[in-house]
Amino acid sequence: MAPKRPTGAGAFPKAVESPAPTPPDPDALYAALDLGTNSCRMLIAQPKGSGFHVVDSFSKSVQLGSGLERTGRLSRASMARTIQALRICQQKIKRNKVRHMRLVATEACRRAKNARDFIRQVKRETGLSLEIIKPEEEARLAVISCAPLVSTKTEQLLVVDIGGGSTELVWIDISSVPRRDRPAAIMRLHAGFHPPESPFPAAKVVDWISVPLGVATLRDQFSDVEDDAARFALMSWFFEENLAEFTPYQAMQSRERFQIVGTSGTVTTVAASHLGLKRYDRTKVDGLRMTSDQIDKVIRSYLDLGPAGRRRDPRIGEDRQALIMSGAAILQALLRCWPTDRLSVADRGLREGLLYAQMSADGVLEDGPF
Repeated sequence: MAPKRPTGAGAFPKAVESPAPTPPDPDALYAALDLGTNSCRMLIAQPKGSGFHVVDSFSKSVQLGSGLERTGRLSRASMARTIQALRICQQKIKRNKVRHMRLVATEACRRAKNARDFIRQVKRETGLSLEIIKPEEEARLAVISCAPLVSTKTEQLLVVDIGGGSTELVWIDISSVPRRDRPAAIMRLHAGFHPPESPFPAAKVVDWISVPLGVATLRDQFSDVEDDAARFALMSWFFEENLAEFTPYQAMQSRERFQIVGTSGTVTTVAASHLGLKRYDRTKVDGLRMTSDQIDKVIRSYLDLGPAGRRRDPRIGEDRQALIMSGAAILQALLRCWPTDRLSVADRGLREGLLYAQMSADGVLEDGPF
Protein backbone atom coordinates (compact mmCIF):
# COMPACT_ATOMS: atom_id res chain seq x y z
CA MET A 1 0.00 0.00 0.00
CA ALA A 2 1.42 3.32 -1.07
CA PRO A 3 2.18 5.79 1.75
CA LYS A 4 -0.34 8.60 2.17
CA ARG A 5 0.81 11.86 0.67
CA PRO A 6 0.98 14.53 3.41
CA THR A 7 -1.24 17.58 3.12
CA GLY A 8 0.52 20.46 1.39
CA ALA A 9 3.21 18.32 -0.20
CA GLY A 10 4.45 19.78 -3.46
CA ALA A 11 3.15 23.26 -2.61
CA PHE A 12 5.39 26.22 -3.20
CA PRO A 13 7.44 27.07 -0.08
CA LYS A 14 6.70 30.34 1.66
CA ALA A 15 9.10 33.15 0.83
CA VAL A 16 11.73 33.67 3.53
CA GLU A 17 12.82 37.24 4.19
CA SER A 18 16.48 37.76 3.29
CA PRO A 19 18.71 38.25 6.33
CA ALA A 20 20.83 40.73 4.34
CA PRO A 21 20.59 44.25 5.82
CA THR A 22 18.75 46.92 3.87
CA PRO A 23 21.26 49.30 2.26
CA PRO A 24 21.12 52.71 3.95
CA ASP A 25 19.49 55.58 2.12
CA PRO A 26 22.30 57.64 0.54
CA ASP A 27 20.48 60.81 1.61
CA ALA A 28 20.95 59.71 5.24
CA LEU A 29 24.71 59.12 4.92
CA TYR A 30 27.43 61.51 6.00
CA ALA A 31 31.19 61.29 5.36
CA ALA A 32 33.96 62.88 7.42
CA LEU A 33 37.61 62.79 6.34
CA ASP A 34 40.53 63.97 8.48
CA LEU A 35 43.87 64.36 6.71
CA GLY A 36 46.47 65.00 9.38
CA THR A 37 50.24 65.25 9.55
CA ASN A 38 50.61 61.51 10.01
CA SER A 39 47.32 59.80 9.12
CA CYS A 40 44.40 59.84 6.70
CA ARG A 41 41.13 58.75 8.32
CA MET A 42 37.55 58.66 7.14
CA LEU A 43 34.15 57.62 8.51
CA ILE A 44 30.86 57.16 6.67
CA ALA A 45 27.88 57.05 9.01
CA GLN A 46 24.13 57.53 9.33
CA PRO A 47 22.31 59.28 12.20
CA LYS A 48 20.96 57.00 14.92
CA GLY A 49 19.17 58.54 17.88
CA SER A 50 21.43 61.17 19.46
CA GLY A 51 24.49 59.57 17.83
CA PHE A 52 25.37 57.75 14.64
CA HIS A 53 26.01 54.30 13.20
CA VAL A 54 29.23 53.78 11.21
CA VAL A 55 28.63 52.23 7.78
CA ASP A 56 32.20 52.30 6.42
CA SER A 57 35.63 53.54 7.53
CA PHE A 58 39.22 53.99 6.44
CA SER A 59 42.48 54.68 8.29
CA LYS A 60 46.06 54.69 7.03
CA SER A 61 49.38 56.17 8.11
CA VAL A 62 50.49 58.34 5.16
CA GLN A 63 53.12 60.52 6.91
CA LEU A 64 52.12 63.57 4.89
CA GLY A 65 54.28 65.79 7.11
CA SER A 66 57.45 63.73 6.67
CA GLY A 67 60.34 66.18 6.20
CA LEU A 68 58.09 69.22 6.64
CA GLU A 69 59.94 70.41 9.75
CA ARG A 70 63.19 70.58 7.74
CA THR A 71 62.02 71.88 4.35
CA GLY A 72 58.73 73.67 5.00
CA ARG A 73 57.21 71.75 2.08
CA LEU A 74 55.26 68.52 1.49
CA SER A 75 57.53 66.06 -0.28
CA ARG A 76 56.63 64.35 -3.55
CA ALA A 77 56.77 60.93 -1.88
CA SER A 78 54.45 61.93 0.98
CA MET A 79 51.96 63.56 -1.42
CA ALA A 80 51.95 60.43 -3.62
CA ARG A 81 51.28 58.19 -0.59
CA THR A 82 48.48 60.46 0.54
CA ILE A 83 46.80 60.67 -2.87
CA GLN A 84 46.86 56.88 -3.09
CA ALA A 85 45.00 56.71 0.24
CA LEU A 86 42.56 59.42 -0.83
CA ARG A 87 41.68 57.42 -3.97
CA ILE A 88 40.48 54.61 -1.69
CA CYS A 89 38.39 57.14 0.27
CA GLN A 90 36.91 58.47 -2.96
CA GLN A 91 35.95 54.93 -4.01
CA LYS A 92 34.18 54.33 -0.68
CA ILE A 93 32.30 57.63 -0.95
CA LYS A 94 31.24 56.78 -4.51
CA ARG A 95 30.25 53.19 -3.65
CA ASN A 96 28.05 54.37 -0.76
CA LYS A 97 26.65 57.25 -2.88
CA VAL A 98 27.36 59.72 -0.06
CA ARG A 99 25.97 63.21 -0.67
CA HIS A 100 26.75 64.95 2.65
CA MET A 101 30.45 65.21 3.41
CA ARG A 102 33.17 67.34 4.91
CA LEU A 103 36.78 66.56 3.99
CA VAL A 104 39.39 68.51 5.95
CA ALA A 105 43.16 68.86 6.25
CA THR A 106 44.98 70.15 9.33
CA GLU A 107 48.43 71.20 10.56
CA ALA A 108 50.67 69.81 7.79
CA CYS A 109 48.65 71.62 5.13
CA ARG A 110 48.37 74.74 7.29
CA ARG A 111 52.18 74.97 7.46
CA ALA A 112 53.41 73.68 4.08
CA LYS A 113 54.37 76.29 1.48
CA ASN A 114 53.06 74.05 -1.32
CA ALA A 115 49.81 73.06 0.41
CA ARG A 116 47.56 74.86 -2.09
CA ASP A 117 49.25 73.09 -4.99
CA PHE A 118 48.72 69.81 -3.19
CA ILE A 119 45.00 70.54 -2.62
CA ARG A 120 44.59 71.28 -6.34
CA GLN A 121 46.43 68.05 -7.23
CA VAL A 122 44.11 66.06 -4.94
CA LYS A 123 41.07 67.59 -6.65
CA ARG A 124 42.49 66.86 -10.11
CA GLU A 125 43.47 63.25 -9.39
CA THR A 126 40.69 62.09 -7.02
CA GLY A 127 37.84 64.56 -7.45
CA LEU A 128 37.85 65.23 -3.68
CA SER A 129 37.71 68.81 -2.44
CA LEU A 130 39.85 69.15 0.68
CA GLU A 131 39.38 72.11 3.00
CA ILE A 132 42.22 73.35 5.23
CA ILE A 133 40.62 74.23 8.57
CA LYS A 134 41.89 76.68 11.17
CA PRO A 135 43.22 75.52 14.57
CA GLU A 136 40.14 76.86 16.42
CA GLU A 137 37.78 74.74 14.35
CA GLU A 138 40.00 71.67 14.76
CA ALA A 139 39.92 72.18 18.54
CA ARG A 140 36.15 72.71 18.54
CA LEU A 141 35.47 69.55 16.53
CA ALA A 142 37.66 67.50 18.86
CA VAL A 143 35.69 68.85 21.84
CA ILE A 144 32.22 67.99 20.52
CA SER A 145 33.36 64.48 19.52
CA CYS A 146 34.09 63.85 23.22
CA ALA A 147 30.73 65.14 24.51
CA PRO A 148 29.36 61.62 25.21
CA LEU A 149 32.30 60.95 27.58
CA VAL A 150 31.74 64.00 29.78
CA SER A 151 30.65 63.01 33.28
CA THR A 152 27.54 64.71 34.64
CA LYS A 153 29.60 65.42 37.82
CA THR A 154 32.22 67.39 35.87
CA GLU A 155 32.30 71.18 36.33
CA GLN A 156 35.70 71.99 34.79
CA LEU A 157 36.68 70.10 31.62
CA LEU A 158 39.96 69.99 29.72
CA VAL A 159 39.87 68.32 26.29
CA VAL A 160 43.27 67.48 24.78
CA ASP A 161 43.72 66.35 21.18
CA ILE A 162 47.30 65.19 20.50
CA GLY A 163 47.74 65.17 16.73
CA GLY A 164 50.66 64.51 14.42
CA GLY A 165 51.55 68.14 13.81
CA SER A 166 49.78 70.05 16.59
CA THR A 167 48.09 69.60 19.97
CA GLU A 168 44.83 71.36 20.82
CA LEU A 169 43.76 72.09 24.40
CA VAL A 170 40.34 73.49 25.30
CA TRP A 171 39.28 74.41 28.86
CA ILE A 172 35.51 74.51 29.42
CA ASP A 173 33.47 75.61 32.44
CA ILE A 174 30.14 73.76 32.69
CA SER A 175 29.49 74.44 36.39
CA SER A 176 26.40 76.58 35.62
CA VAL A 177 24.82 73.90 33.41
CA PRO A 178 22.40 71.43 35.07
CA ARG A 179 24.10 68.05 35.49
CA ARG A 180 22.04 66.03 33.05
CA ASP A 181 22.47 68.71 30.33
CA ARG A 182 26.28 68.94 30.51
CA PRO A 183 27.14 66.57 27.62
CA ALA A 184 24.48 68.24 25.43
CA ALA A 185 25.90 71.68 26.30
CA ILE A 186 29.31 70.51 25.03
CA MET A 187 27.66 69.32 21.81
CA ARG A 188 26.12 72.75 21.23
CA LEU A 189 29.63 74.17 20.81
CA HIS A 190 29.43 72.94 17.19
CA ALA A 191 28.12 76.43 16.43
CA GLY A 192 31.34 78.02 17.76
CA PHE A 193 33.28 78.56 20.97
CA HIS A 194 31.18 81.67 21.59
CA PRO A 195 27.77 80.73 20.15
CA PRO A 196 24.86 83.22 19.92
CA GLU A 197 22.38 83.61 22.77
CA SER A 198 20.43 80.43 23.42
CA PRO A 199 17.57 79.44 25.76
CA PHE A 200 19.70 76.46 26.84
CA PRO A 201 22.36 76.66 29.60
CA ALA A 202 25.71 77.21 27.88
CA ALA A 203 29.15 75.69 28.25
CA LYS A 204 31.72 78.46 28.66
CA VAL A 205 35.07 78.15 26.88
CA VAL A 206 37.53 79.66 29.37
CA ASP A 207 40.54 79.37 27.05
CA TRP A 208 41.97 77.28 24.25
CA ILE A 209 45.35 76.88 22.56
CA SER A 210 46.77 75.12 19.52
CA VAL A 211 50.41 74.19 20.18
CA PRO A 212 52.27 73.59 16.87
CA LEU A 213 53.82 70.43 18.32
CA GLY A 214 52.36 66.96 17.78
CA VAL A 215 53.82 63.48 17.92
CA ALA A 216 55.58 63.83 14.54
CA THR A 217 56.80 67.44 14.80
CA LEU A 218 58.01 67.05 18.41
CA ARG A 219 59.89 63.87 17.53
CA ASP A 220 61.56 65.57 14.55
CA GLN A 221 62.74 68.50 16.69
CA PHE A 222 64.71 66.20 19.00
CA SER A 223 65.79 63.51 16.52
CA ASP A 224 69.47 64.45 17.03
CA VAL A 225 69.40 63.46 20.74
CA GLU A 226 70.74 59.91 20.90
CA ASP A 227 69.97 58.95 24.51
CA ASP A 228 66.39 57.64 24.75
CA ALA A 229 65.61 58.85 28.29
CA ALA A 230 67.24 62.25 27.73
CA ARG A 231 65.28 62.77 24.50
CA PHE A 232 62.03 61.92 26.27
CA ALA A 233 62.71 64.36 29.13
CA LEU A 234 63.67 67.17 26.75
CA MET A 235 60.54 66.66 24.64
CA SER A 236 58.29 66.73 27.71
CA TRP A 237 59.76 69.91 29.22
CA PHE A 238 59.87 71.65 25.84
CA PHE A 239 56.18 70.94 25.29
CA GLU A 240 55.33 72.28 28.76
CA GLU A 241 57.19 75.51 27.96
CA ASN A 242 54.87 75.97 24.96
CA LEU A 243 51.82 75.94 27.26
CA ALA A 244 52.85 79.15 29.06
CA GLU A 245 50.22 81.28 27.28
CA PHE A 246 47.35 78.95 28.19
CA THR A 247 45.34 80.95 30.80
CA PRO A 248 44.27 78.12 33.16
CA TYR A 249 47.88 76.86 33.31
CA GLN A 250 48.47 77.77 36.97
CA ALA A 251 44.89 77.28 38.21
CA MET A 252 44.44 74.70 40.95
CA GLN A 253 41.43 72.46 40.39
CA SER A 254 39.46 70.18 42.66
CA ARG A 255 40.12 66.65 41.46
CA GLU A 256 36.56 65.74 42.32
CA ARG A 257 34.88 67.95 39.71
CA PHE A 258 37.72 68.25 37.17
CA GLN A 259 37.99 65.93 34.16
CA ILE A 260 40.56 65.62 31.39
CA VAL A 261 39.50 63.88 28.18
CA GLY A 262 42.40 62.82 25.97
CA THR A 263 41.85 61.95 22.34
CA SER A 264 44.71 60.62 20.18
CA GLY A 265 46.55 57.51 19.11
CA THR A 266 48.95 58.14 22.00
CA VAL A 267 46.23 58.08 24.65
CA THR A 268 44.52 55.00 23.22
CA THR A 269 47.86 53.16 22.87
CA VAL A 270 48.74 53.90 26.52
CA ALA A 271 45.28 52.65 27.53
CA ALA A 272 45.69 49.44 25.48
CA SER A 273 49.09 48.85 27.09
CA HIS A 274 47.60 49.40 30.55
CA LEU A 275 44.92 46.80 29.78
CA GLY A 276 47.52 44.41 28.33
CA LEU A 277 45.71 44.17 25.00
CA LYS A 278 47.75 42.36 22.35
CA ARG A 279 44.99 43.03 19.85
CA TYR A 280 43.39 46.47 19.98
CA ASP A 281 39.74 46.53 21.09
CA ARG A 282 37.99 49.91 20.82
CA THR A 283 35.09 48.82 23.04
CA LYS A 284 37.51 48.30 25.95
CA VAL A 285 39.49 51.49 25.37
CA ASP A 286 36.97 54.22 24.48
CA GLY A 287 35.67 55.76 27.70
CA LEU A 288 38.23 54.05 29.95
CA ARG A 289 39.35 56.16 32.92
CA MET A 290 42.97 56.06 34.00
CA THR A 291 44.79 57.60 36.96
CA SER A 292 48.01 59.58 36.69
CA ASP A 293 49.83 56.71 38.41
CA GLN A 294 48.56 54.17 35.88
CA ILE A 295 49.64 56.34 32.95
CA ASP A 296 53.05 57.02 34.52
CA LYS A 297 53.57 53.27 35.04
CA VAL A 298 52.91 52.57 31.33
CA ILE A 299 55.24 55.39 30.21
CA ARG A 300 58.02 54.11 32.50
CA SER A 301 57.57 50.62 31.02
CA TYR A 302 58.05 52.12 27.53
CA LEU A 303 61.29 53.77 28.65
CA ASP A 304 62.49 50.50 30.22
CA LEU A 305 61.86 48.68 26.91
CA GLY A 306 64.03 51.08 24.91
CA PRO A 307 63.64 51.64 21.14
CA ALA A 308 64.27 47.99 20.19
CA GLY A 309 61.86 46.66 22.81
CA ARG A 310 59.12 49.09 21.79
CA ARG A 311 59.43 47.97 18.18
CA ARG A 312 58.76 44.37 19.27
CA ASP A 313 55.94 45.17 21.71
CA PRO A 314 52.60 44.03 20.21
CA ARG A 315 50.68 46.46 22.48
CA ILE A 316 52.24 49.44 20.70
CA GLY A 317 52.10 48.33 17.07
CA GLU A 318 54.49 48.97 14.21
CA ASP A 319 52.79 52.18 13.00
CA ARG A 320 52.80 53.75 16.47
CA GLN A 321 56.20 52.73 17.89
CA ALA A 322 58.13 55.55 16.17
CA LEU A 323 55.79 58.18 17.63
CA ILE A 324 54.77 56.78 21.00
CA MET A 325 57.51 58.45 23.07
CA SER A 326 56.90 61.97 21.73
CA GLY A 327 53.19 61.46 22.43
CA ALA A 328 53.96 60.10 25.89
CA ALA A 329 56.16 63.16 26.53
CA ILE A 330 53.20 65.43 25.75
CA LEU A 331 50.90 63.36 27.97
CA GLN A 332 53.36 63.44 30.88
CA ALA A 333 53.70 67.24 30.58
CA LEU A 334 49.92 67.62 30.78
CA LEU A 335 49.70 65.46 33.89
CA ARG A 336 52.45 67.52 35.54
CA CYS A 337 50.40 70.67 34.95
CA TRP A 338 47.01 69.27 35.91
CA PRO A 339 47.28 66.13 38.09
CA THR A 340 44.03 64.20 37.94
CA ASP A 341 42.52 60.85 38.81
CA ARG A 342 39.95 61.23 36.04
CA LEU A 343 41.62 61.15 32.65
CA SER A 344 39.11 59.72 30.22
CA VAL A 345 40.42 57.95 27.13
CA ALA A 346 38.63 58.84 23.89
CA ASP A 347 38.96 56.71 20.77
CA ARG A 348 37.30 59.48 18.80
CA GLY A 349 38.32 62.85 17.45
CA LEU A 350 38.08 65.09 14.42
CA ARG A 351 36.12 62.65 12.21
CA GLU A 352 33.46 62.11 14.86
CA GLY A 353 33.32 65.85 15.50
CA LEU A 354 32.79 66.51 11.79
CA LEU A 355 29.94 64.00 11.73
CA TYR A 356 28.26 65.40 14.85
CA ALA A 357 28.60 68.97 13.53
CA GLN A 358 27.08 68.14 10.14
CA MET A 359 24.22 66.13 11.65
CA SER A 360 23.50 68.72 14.35
CA ALA A 361 23.43 71.51 11.76
CA ASP A 362 20.96 69.48 9.67
CA GLY A 363 18.78 68.72 12.71
CA VAL A 364 18.85 64.95 12.18
CA LEU A 365 20.03 64.00 15.68
CA GLU A 366 17.46 63.31 18.37
CA ASP A 367 17.56 65.16 21.69
CA GLY A 368 18.34 62.98 24.65
CA PRO A 369 21.18 61.27 26.50
CA PHE A 370 24.16 59.97 24.51
